[in-house]
Amino acid sequence: MRVLVVLGLVAAAAFQVASADVQQQKDVLYLLNKIYGDIQDGDLLATANSFDPVGNLGSYSDGGAAVQKLVQDLNDGKLLEQKHWFSLFNTRHRNEALMLFDVLIHCKDWASFVGNAAYFRQKMNEGEFVYALYVAVIHSSLAEQVVLPPLYEVTPHLFTNSEVIEEAYRAKQKQTPGKFKSSFTGTKKNPEQRVAYFGEDIGLNTHHVTWHMEFPFWWNDAYGHHLDRKGENFFWIHHQLTVRFDAERLSNYLDPVGELQWNKPIVDGFAPHTTYKYGGQFPARPDNVKFEDVDDVARIRDMVIVESRIRDAIAHGYIVDSEGKHIDISNEKGIDILGDIIESSLYSPNVQYYGALHNTAHIVLGRQGDPHGKFDLPPGVLEHFETATRDPSFFRLHKYMDNIFKEHKDNLPPYTKADLEFSGVSVTELAVVGELETYFEDFEYSLINAVDDAEGIPDVEISTYVPRLNHKEFTFRIDVENGGAERLATVRIFAWPHKDNNGIEYTFDEGRWNAIELDKFWVSLKGGKTSIERKSTESSVTVPDVPSIHDLFAEAEAGGAGLAKFESATGLPNRFLLPKGNDRGLEFDLVVAVTDGDADSAVPNLHENTEYNHYGSHGVYPDKRPHGYPLDRKVPDERVFEDLPNFKHIQVKVFNHGEHIH
Repeated sequence: MRVLVVLGLVAAAAFQVASADVQQQKDVLYLLNKIYGDIQDGDLLATANSFDPVGNLGSYSDGGAAVQKLVQDLNDGKLLEQKHWFSLFNTRHRNEALMLFDVLIHCKDWASFVGNAAYFRQKMNEGEFVYALYVAVIHSSLAEQVVLPPLYEVTPHLFTNSEVIEEAYRAKQKQTPGKFKSSFTGTKKNPEQRVAYFGEDIGLNTHHVTWHMEFPFWWNDAYGHHLDRKGENFFWIHHQLTVRFDAERLSNYLDPVGELQWNKPIVDGFAPHTTYKYGGQFPARPDNVKFEDVDDVARIRDMVIVESRIRDAIAHGYIVDSEGKHIDISNEKGIDILGDIIESSLYSPNVQYYGALHNTAHIVLGRQGDPHGKFDLPPGVLEHFETATRDPSFFRLHKYMDNIFKEHKDNLPPYTKADLEFSGVSVTELAVVGELETYFEDFEYSLINAVDDAEGIPDVEISTYVPRLNHKEFTFRIDVENGGAERLATVRIFAWPHKDNNGIEYTFDEGRWNAIELDKFWVSLKGGKTSIERKSTESSVTVPDVPSIHDLFAEAEAGGAGLAKFESATGLPNRFLLPKGNDRGLEFDLVVAVTDGDADSAVPNLHENTEYNHYGSHGVYPDKRPHGYPLDRKVPDERVFEDLPNFKHIQVKVFNHGEHIH
């Protein structure tokens, strides 16, 4: 029997887009286009000018409580002014953005939703509005089929070097179309420049901020639904970013990133070369800065204390909640609780005691250029999820967090062969069809929203292009023997670097912690042999690039049928499925585990269903197993896996021959 698996977990099922859905798509695009000026659509602008948010309190599921509070604060002049920088880590800014989100999430119908959005767009701070609208569209049942435009076109200042922004302004002033080259920060004198293509990739930046919108730390279940396994997802998404960054470093002959330590200097400085639309340059940080207390945020001593409390909880195997009760974390659910604590989110059982290590660390690290506010600098790149990965210290910070999570995982008992085997099922063949090869390509995006509009001065085509990593398509071929009746199977594919930067082979236990998740999917196994072919384009951990604002408008005008595959944008860019590799061929261990799908699945018929996104926040996560299973626990004796018939392990090489497609 031969099965061609074509069902991904990322793309939503095809649907017929109703005219009402197309109008919703257009409304959202007009609301987010040219955010610093008036709404470009006449009808929507008229709505903004005539809408009365408190005119019909029956159109809100909370009876209008949220909208009355927001209108009162607006009328009292309490809200942040327009044309001012916005940061989610600023308590006032976040609270005001969430006031608008609270209004939108309680709207009963689209007319109320879009009316409020249009009205407050004209009156609230632009950054607060953009954030509130994005998270409302993501989480509201009214906007399930709306595709949000790429943030790098909505707020391009956060993603584009200031030198290019200046060229865009000059082009607009001279009324001369322009297409400008963007470069990564730094020079070849800085070794970190070799991996800037990863941290500064606008697709990766968008992935990071989108995940934090899907799983926001401020989320309260009173908004309408529970974020399943939010804490564990926080661990896993950042663990994957960290191990992928290390694989990129090894591809470029650099050692894996070292963890940040509070009592040691921040070795690598960073000059962002980016500017706020309003508020000046993003602050820079020189090399070898020693940590200082940050006024009105935290003392370094406090960070050490919070860390020690978390490590103490891991050692004891339980955390203490706000009522003094013990919650066991020495099990597979413990990682979820630990993630809630370390971030921390409102799901944390005891934020007063365990603090908010991750969120506070982002602010502390971001402020080290001006820790005492002496120069009144705006927030650093680490205080924005859109820009955080641009700074190499982001990965040092998350290596530090990741090692805390590893401490917990290593305290759990190792899996036994009985835990891992899938009775009667064996993987007889694992191969890759096509060479694993990466290359660079130029990617172009619009900068029209980066420049100001002026009466009588029309837009001209202004864009920038930047090199980005991609890979040639390939296919996994997996042969599976099933000695019993038809059954559901979960196919899990991982890879990790075979050697460190000194050419020393990783042990199985070292490798499995550095494993990159390449795919996970479900398939029905008939009795006998099943040959599975899984294309790289079908990976459940990646998503395609969202079209430009221009193309989204065009798709909506054409009826919207082509938009379904872009509804979820939470995964990694599909271009980043493979690390870069190098001209010699970077060796990787490629492994596949075929596990019991009936025991794994949290929802039925997963082999027939395509509506589950790997990282999506709505509903129950489809896989009951811990993220990274079966490689998530320590492996003191790798013979357990060597003797496992439903596990296959081969070596492959990833090549990069210096190809650059312009």
